[in-house]
Amino acid sequence: MCGIGGVFLADRHQTLDRQLLVNMAAIQSHRGPDGFGVECLDAAGVGFCHARLSIIDLNESRARQPFLSNDRQVLMAHNGEFYDFQRIRADLTAQGVRFSSKSDSEILLRLYQRQGLESTLPLLRGEFAFALFDAADDCLYLVRDRFGIKPQYWTMTPEGLVFGSELKVLFAHQAVERRFTSEGLFHQLMQTMVPGTTAFAGVHQVQPGHVLKVQRRSDRLEVSESTYWDVDFPRLDQRDSTLTEADHIANVRAALLEAVEMRMVADVPVGCYLSGGIDSCSILGLASAVSQGPVKAFTIGFDDARYDETPIAAEMAEATGAEQDVMRLSGRELYGHMEQTLWHTERTIYNTLAVAKYLMSRHVNSVDYKVVMTGEGSDELFGGYPAFRRDMFLHGLEDLPQSDRQDWESLLQTNNSLVQGAMLAADQVDDPDLDAVVGFTPSCLQPWLACAPLVPDLLADEHRQALVEYSPGKAIAEQLNPQQLDGRHALDKAQYVWIKTMLEGQILTWGGDRVDMANSMEARPAFLDHHLAAAAVQVPPELRIKGKTEKYVLREAMAGLLPEVLYKREKFAFMAPPAHTEPEKWAQMKQLADDYLSDEAIDAAGLLSKEGVRALFARHDDPATTDAERVQMDAVINHLLGVQMLHRMFVAADVPAQAREQADRLGWRVLMPV
Repeated sequence: MCGIGGVFLADRHQTLDRQLLVNMAAIQSHRGPDGFGVECLDAAGVGFCHARLSIIDLNESRARQPFLSNDRQVLMAHNGEFYDFQRIRADLTAQGVRFSSKSDSEILLRLYQRQGLESTLPLLRGEFAFALFDAADDCLYLVRDRFGIKPQYWTMTPEGLVFGSELKVLFAHQAVERRFTSEGLFHQLMQTMVPGTTAFAGVHQVQPGHVLKVQRRSDRLEVSESTYWDVDFPRLDQRDSTLTEADHIANVRAALLEAVEMRMVADVPVGCYLSGGIDSCSILGLASAVSQGPVKAFTIGFDDARYDETPIAAEMAEATGAEQDVMRLSGRELYGHMEQTLWHTERTIYNTLAVAKYLMSRHVNSVDYKVVMTGEGSDELFGGYPAFRRDMFLHGLEDLPQSDRQDWESLLQTNNSLVQGAMLAADQVDDPDLDAVVGFTPSCLQPWLACAPLVPDLLADEHRQALVEYSPGKAIAEQLNPQQLDGRHALDKAQYVWIKTMLEGQILTWGGDRVDMANSMEARPAFLDHHLAAAAVQVPPELRIKGKTEKYVLREAMAGLLPEVLYKREKFAFMAPPAHTEPEKWAQMKQLADDYLSDEAIDAAGLLSKEGVRALFARHDDPATTDAERVQMDAVINHLLGVQMLHRMFVAADVPAQAREQADRLGWRVLMPV
């Protein structure tokens, strides 16, 4: 895993600033502290930078990126991992292709040279984001992996296109504007981003499974985007009915084992994150089975027993012979490190689990581990979240008697009472635009749509007026592909929408890459292997959620690995305790609020309404406010703190100067060509 960045000038005769590219690498040195590289094609007006985290081929001089082809026609920079690269490398070598490194990244360059991008993409397996410039076509390609595990941002300036692995990489460029949009601010406060967007003016994300093509014509850059992969649940009339339950269980088991085996390949030790869920426990069980020695298992524990999963995790660690490392956290640590976490997430967070994961990645780094496998993606593919069960029985079981529906709803609300207001809306929310595209309003979006009415009163007049006619549900609905929703089961639709919104925008961002790479730690989510996904989408809805049991097929596939208590346990959302549940944590949050939500701070940023913020805190303290409402308001308060922090870090601060200073501290410099 690494960090990349670069510029593509509209005018090829304009001079490239090499030190600027170094600065762009330096400000993301946490992603790649093991070295940096800069490569420019001056005659073409294009330059890339790379900050390297050494995982495969530790020889820095041999594996340094960006890679430039021998004929100086193709320039490439890659962030992430390509699995199964040994087989591809051997096959190409047998065909006479010569490699200059042992790095997995180099297969991309050689495949592209031999067969072009369209034929190369299906062969790439893993989590990745890369940039590739072809001088012969005068064209830049920005590509992101299928689920969006690795980030990739871009923006257009008067000089040309700027891209990078993080927003701060773009902001290190003096020509990039740093300003919140009203729409971006709205979505930060209500939690769910519109796919492909950010909170900042003119700054976009390459969407998962997409290729951004930037073609230069004369002195003008033309941008187009295309899809090379999407989550493809079969239409109801196209499912393979010949596959039995036993077939699906065997297929899932085999695909997951293969995904884990591939992610154990590294030139450094590979550990595992371990919570009390079947996802991470399955990963640990399989990793332990294929490993020659004990696997290091890292667990986050909370002081609040209602949210703590360490007892079950400890049972799993003991059963597999893993070496467990438990890090316990309280409110002091969580809000005490929120600012550092937000500098890395570059977006707001609704729950301090992001802070907990930031602290865990720091701990992993401190004990000399660079790589861990994680359980992200299991719930998305196998129907694990309570929102999926709700949509299943409301929209996918049309013949279910009303009395059974009431029993389901009661059981669901009771078992998930701790996350009501966050993972489940307290009351039904219906959005007409989502209804029109999906057929119903997915339960995963309802908690955040329920927050939307709170947002206008929290905004400064300028932003509130700009959003009078704005519909967040419509903005999200317009980015969903109707062709992937038409003719699908209700559970397929619910999972698809979650994958396009919550998975990419939250779990893989502030719960994944950004807080992991903050401390130079690579996370490998084996469940998001696209070969496993191909098996998962074939599983019928009634086997993903069988009766009231979620992730049924996965449970059965992993039954021999899991302790009985875990095999029978209902899915529990892994979250940090909300602020109001602990006096110490609430006090820590209030300290931050005294700074970032003071009248002076609000006036300085010009984003929020002082009166609206005061009214929200007053309502939170009202004895008549329910627990579910407080969970919801805790999330909104976290977002209020977040937008103020982001403004101070990235809008008010001189980010280009920070990048120069970081390059100076690291001693990262390049000699200008003579």
